[in-house]
Amino acid sequence: MKQAVLEHERGLPPSGGREVIVAGRLLQPTAVFDTYWRFAVARQNIYLARLRGAPAPWTTDPILGQHRFTNCYRAADRVSQYLIRDVIYTGDQAWEEVFFRTALFKLFNRISTWRILGAGLGTPSWRDYRFADYDRLLTEAFTAGQRLYSAAYVIPPPQLGEARKHRNHLRLIEAMMTSGVPERLQSAGSMREAFGILRALPTFGDFLAYQLLIDLNYTSTLGFDEMDFVVAGPGARDGIRKCFGPAAHGIEQDIIRYVADTQEDHCSRLGLTFCTLGGRRLQLIDCQNLFCEVDKYARVAHPDVAGISGRTRIKQSYRYALEPEALTAWFPPKWGINGRLDQ
Repeated sequence: MKQAVLEHERGLPPSGGREVIVAGRLLQPTAVFDTYWRFAVARQNIYLARLRGAPAPWTTDPILGQHRFTNCYRAADRVSQYLIRDVIYTGDQAWEEVFFRTALFKLFNRISTWRILGAGLGTPSWRDYRFADYDRLLTEAFTAGQRLYSAAYVIPPPQLGEARKHRNHLRLIEAMMTSGVPERLQSAGSMREAFGILRALPTFGDFLAYQLLIDLNYTSTLGFDEMDFVVAGPGARDGIRKCFGPAAHGIEQDIIRYVADTQEDHCSRLGLTFCTLGGRRLQLIDCQNLFCEVDKYARVAHPDVAGISGRTRIKQSYRYALEPEALTAWFPPKWGINGRLDQ
């Protein structure tokens, strides 16, 4: 199969031969590692072009043009944007209420489900919470054939005595609220400590606990630095394997940090210009996500490079809408980047 390439990649040498030492281990990056950076530049350029209102198509790369990939910055993705603007920063800003709204939204991670609750209850609130009200709305929607959950990632329902998945998740929310999880997170001295609090919740593994922590950290209450701590999810581990080979096993978090710390060096090495998000560099969570996306991209661009899962196809295709929805962007005010996203 002829290798597909980004337009930035044509005529440039592969990455092989430049050894690096990470966590005391000698690694030799593959050609996929250079693709990681070219993909990041190309994907971010697509995002910024859409933000400016430029007409489609926004790329000449056939893989990016035909398949769906998340943004370089996790907070720029559609669901994260809705969470930040319409869930976290809409409604009572008391920490208990913000935590409740954020956790409730993320257990389903589906905008239409949030709107179902909002239409029936107004802005969801712990102060006014009644299990029967939430259950009724969600059961009616489920019975009518509506999907309640996103397929992006699934939080397994805990066994808390209910027969249906959404009811057990409501019981999980209740358990979070009544066991002092919001207060303990607010008092945590580090991102790792806060992660441990969420990791102890029923059915929460490393990846889900980390993802929820990142979402809660968008609030004005938590102020953890996104460069403090990272957890590599399954997709990121696949991408890291493709970029660094089997020697990367067990040091994935260290590799993500290495990549975040040296991002400007690699772009300079490849003659690339990465347009940041209003001057905000790629954070650990963003580099983690980019490994997930380059894993998918490499299934077509580098079909000869094996990952861990053995997947060979990209599931989601991209379809250009005749009148695409106007893209807007608004980020946690504490970041200080709203109004200067083209820097």
